[in-house]
This record gives sequence, C-alpha cells and structure tokens, in this order.
Amino acid sequence: MKVNNLIHCVRHCCNILSLAMQGLDVTPVELWELRELQKLNLSMNSLCSLPPSLASLENLVILNLCGNNLTNLPPEIGLLKKLRVLFACRNRLTEVPEELGYCAHLEVLSLANNNITSLPGSMAALDNLTKLNLSHNSVAHIPACVYSMRSLVFLHLACNRLETIAEQIQDLVNLKILIVEGNSIHTLPKTLCFLESLELLNVDFNDLQNVPVEMYLLSRLGRLACHPLDKGLHIVHNPLLKPIQEVLQGGLSAFYNYLKPS
Repeated sequence: MKVNNLIHCVRHCCNILSLAMQGLDVTPVELWELRELQKLNLSMNSLCSLPPSLASLENLVILNLCGNNLTNLPPEIGLLKKLRVLFACRNRLTEVPEELGYCAHLEVLSLANNNITSLPGSMAALDNLTKLNLSHNSVAHIPACVYSMRSLVFLHLACNRLETIAEQIQDLVNLKILIVEGNSIHTLPKTLCFLESLELLNVDFNDLQNVPVEMYLLSRLGRLACHPLDKGLHIVHNPLLKPIQEVLQGGLSAFYNYLKPS
C-alpha cells in the first residue's frame, strides 16, 4: 500500500500508523495532520531529520525512529507531552536535545547504537523513566542526570567508554538490571552493592581485577550467569586477580562466602 493511502486509511479508522521500511528520506507532509495519532513507526527508513511539525502530534504515546540516519532530534519533541515510549536506536545522533527532558511521562527510552557522549541535565526530571538503553555509544561517564532517574528498573550502558561508576549509583534504588559489559571499568564502587533489588548485573569484559567485599549483599543475583541477558552476576570475563578466579569456579555461593567477613 502506498504511503499516502496508508495515511488516508489512518485518518479514517485508527490511531496507529506504521511507515516502517518505506524507503522514506523525508516525511510526508500529510503525516503531521494526523493529530489524533498515538503510535507512529518510522523505523528502517533513510530519514536524516524530522521537521518542527512533529509537535502537531500532541497525542503521540509511542514513537519508533530506529534505523534511520538522524543526526539530531528536533527540540519540538519536548512538546509531545503524552509520549511514553521513544525508540531512536541505530541512528547518527551525537547529542540529545534538552527539550526531551520535558516529556514528563516518558517511561522507555532507547538511544542505543548512536554516537552520543552525554545527556542533558534536564533529563533528571524524567521521574517516570523505567528503562534506559544507552548501549553502543561514546559515553565516558554515566551522565549525572541518570542518577536522578529514581524509577529506573533497567539501565543498559554496554559498549561505551566507561572507566568508573560513580557512588551515586546507590540512588537508583529500584534498579533490577544493570548492564555495563564491554567498557573499561577498573573498579566498582561499594555503593553498587547496596542495590538490593538487582537481579542482573553484567560487568563482563571490563578491566576489573578486584571487587568490593560488600558484593555478597547482592542476594537477588542468585547465580553466576553466562548468556548476556540471563539473570545473575556476569563477571568472569575480567582480569580478576587470584584467588578470586579460582573461587568463582565454585559458583556464586562460594564467591559470596569468600567475600563475607569471618
């Protein structure tokens, strides 16, 4: 079905529109007339930018922009007050507009596979954000605003340029999944061990030689895990010093018993 026909159909029957894989390098002007649209999929096209007209879709709840050539997001995105889910992975983004922090109802944000180095401080106001994916970017320090996102349950920062994790990580009290594999982290803060809700902690493929003795407090990890998204502790793929390497061969219980004060 042609793009114009799809838009005509949406105008008359529903609030969902998928223009995925349509070979678009610009968005059709008719799209911005669909003011009742709630779900819009523009993924897997060749879009380099979005017009300010995006703001006209004031009822938008889910926006999928994955797999395009976007170098920026328009500041007008901050006017999408009902937006709950934004997928903008696999683009060419180098930064995120400050206005994204005005999307107060945002719950899920994926910015994976871009060239982002940081996030604007305004995003500290995203009190409802539960899932943030910043994997495969160029982040050297976890952005300060992330530590203010107290509702985060899922935080994915794999394959960046991280060397440390700040002590403020303890502020993410609801965090269940933390993935930081494939970085250059050489030490973990003991405050990480106070995140009692953690069910998956992936620190594989970093530069860890030692761990905080308090790690045994992470009782919900349950086991040593192998597959990337399995629940548990992923740590064996690090240059860990002896005797930690040998102790880990006995499993998580043996590791925790080794760490516990006698």
